[in-house]
Amino acid sequence: QVQLVESGGGLVQPGGSLRLSCTAAGFTFSNYFMSWYRQVPGKERELVATISSGGGTTNYADSVKGRFTASRDNAKNTVYLQMNSLKPTDTAVYYCHADGGPLYKYWGQGTQVTVYS
Repeated sequence: QVQLVESGGGLVQPGGSLRLSCTAAGFTFSNYFMSWYRQVPGKERELVATISSGGGTTNYADSVKGRFTASRDNAKNTVYLQMNSLKPTDTAVYYCHADGGPLYKYWGQGTQVTVYS
C-alpha cells in the first residue's frame, strides 16, 4: 500500500525554524522525484521545493529561496524540508508529493505549519 506520511509541522514564531519530514512506503522511493507543496484556504496549492531522485538537484519557489532546504535520505525513504527564518506568510498546510511518471503520482495527507506573532 502506497503511503506518504508527513510530520514536523507545528506552531512557531516569526524567524523560527521547523523541519518537515515525509516518509514513504509501498513504492521504490529512490526512483521518485519528490516535491513539497503548500496550500492555504481559498488558494491553489503552491509548489515550494523539488528534489531529484538522487537528491543532487533541488529547486525552490522564489518566496522561499535562501530560507528553505529540501533534502532526502533514500536509505530511510524520507524527504525533508528544513524551513528557516519563517514568516507569517509561510503559514499553510504542507504536502509532499511523489512523482514516478504519469501513472505514479502520490500525495501525503499534509501537515499544518503556523507562523504567528
